[in-house]
Formats: sequence, structure tokens, C-alpha cells
Amino acid sequence: MSDLLERLRGRGWRMTAQRRVVAEVLDGEHVHLTADEVHARAVAKLPEISRATVYNTLGELVSLGEVLEVATDKRAKRYDPNAHRPHHHLVCAQCGSIRDVHPTGNPLADLPDTERFGFTVSDVEVTYRGLCPNCASVA
Repeated sequence: MSDLLERLRGRGWRMTAQRRVVAEVLDGEHVHLTADEVHARAVAKLPEISRATVYNTLGELVSLGEVLEVATDKRAKRYDPNAHRPHHHLVCAQCGSIRDVHPTGNPLADLPDTERFGFTVSDVEVTYRGLCPNCASVA
């Protein structure tokens, strides 16, 4: 059973066939699918699943804090099941592929008090941009 499915079962989340398929599609360490990609993969497993069900399930998973909604530039939002391990993202500026990265250090600590302008900082989102190996070999 996937980590996401285990977390959802632990929360007592009602596991319908449709919800299970969406959770299974999202399984994996570096999964960052759009809602349309989740729907396409879910339909392959459960042909009767509707786009609305996929969107509603993704919204529930985000509200529960079990899936992160990742927005990069003007591209479609992507859904990241790696919601419980702090990480940043490495994004290909050409094809949009995303990888989770876990650099050492604490980015909150790296922001000096003089640069906080009185803010109480509670979270940091870091996105590294560049070209993935596939796009770099074509460029």
C-alpha cells in the first residue's frame, strides 16, 4: 500500500473506489501531475471516473494537507503527495518537469532579521529553475 493510502486510512478517510484510484495515481516520490494527468491515469484504472470526481478529490486531499498544490509560472497546477517531508522543487524551464529536492540547511534561518521587515515567517517555498538533462541535451 502506498504512503498516501496509508496516511488516508490512518485519518479514517472514506475510501471509495474513485478516491482510492486518485490516491494510487498520486503515489510516488517525484509525482507532480496536473489534474488532467491524474484524470487520464485514473480513467485507465477506473473508466467510469469523472473529471469532476478527480477535481473534487484533489481539492479534498489538498484541504486535508495530504497533497500539496504546486504552481510553477503560468503552467497548470500540479499535485504533490510528498506533503509531510519538507522539500523544495527543481523545475525545468523548458518542459516543466518537477523533481523534489532536499537541500541541507534551514532556509528560514538563512533570512537575516534585517530582511524580515517585521514579518513572522512561518514557511518557505524555494523553487530552483534550470534545464533537465533531456532538454539540456537538445538545447
